[in-house]
Amino acid sequence: MKLEGKKILVTGGSGFLGDALIRRLLSQGCSVRTTVHEHPVLMEHRLLELIGANLMVFGDCERAVADCDIVFHCAAVTSGAAVIVSRPLAHVTPNVLMNTSLLEASYHSGIERFVFLSSGAAYPDTGERPVREDEMHSGPPPAVYFPVATMKRFTEQLCEMWATRARPPMSTVVVRPSNVYGPGDKFDPLTSHVTAALIRKVALRLSPLEVWGTGDDVRDLIHIEDFLDGLLLAAEVDAPHFAVTIASGQGTSVREVLQTLLEIDGRSGAELRFDPKRPSTIPVRLFDVTRAREVLGFETRRGLRDGLAETLAWFRKQGSSGKALLQAPLEFRRAS
Repeated sequence: MKLEGKKILVTGGSGFLGDALIRRLLSQGCSVRTTVHEHPVLMEHRLLELIGANLMVFGDCERAVADCDIVFHCAAVTSGAAVIVSRPLAHVTPNVLMNTSLLEASYHSGIERFVFLSSGAAYPDTGERPVREDEMHSGPPPAVYFPVATMKRFTEQLCEMWATRARPPMSTVVVRPSNVYGPGDKFDPLTSHVTAALIRKVALRLSPLEVWGTGDDVRDLIHIEDFLDGLLLAAEVDAPHFAVTIASGQGTSVREVLQTLLEIDGRSGAELRFDPKRPSTIPVRLFDVTRAREVLGFETRRGLRDGLAETLAWFRKQGSSGKALLQAPLEFRRAS
């Protein structure tokens, strides 16, 4: 299924992934609608339509999907390790309401394809072995991810049901990202993920520079533009239902990410404090990217060092001072 000539709904247009996806689709000449709720969408384009909607309300979902052909569901309540540990159910109810309501409304509106952004966190723990797509339900998710992972798994199963059990069916695609980073990321210290948190601390040249955990946790980092390449390839797969992980296929420790950022910044002798008592998640998370490579022909194009350098420079460019970057909400800093 080609996206060209389709009317596309992207939910969560003020979020990191939604914002980047909208910009990519607009650059390709697509007609896009996006939903606006608590945070503004800070861009204008002749092919972009904004619609106010609370996706936990079914009627708002119906208005959002009306007259569209394809839905990319990027809206989600998300946060970093601190919230996941301290309020483990924070992601469950709002996301379940959004996901189920939007799927139902999409089906009854005649949407041709529904693309759901799931999460690599939903996989069971396979230790240092990269996890494959067909292992999603081979075991329970890690305890720290259990609420959000169960919510993602449930929505994935709903997607498969709409594609295989409904009459007539609605084509669905499930994309499971690894740790996406890049310009436009969420840098708020209360909700950011580890890579964004490190970039912020290095950019502000905090001293001492505190790192949550031991620094030995290993993650698969993928640049936002590489992720969008994979996402759009997956969205065009000719199948009733398709699930795939979009990741780099390589693991990098938190300590390695930090050292790379400090080298990029030309900073030596920084005072580092690793705090194993602060919240972290699981020690290792790696992904097998065979399906993305063989079915989609997907390969990453951006090296980690270049991607981190670009993001660090972008972050620094967004505020007039370190104090502004440290204190102000970050939604306004997405460049239009």
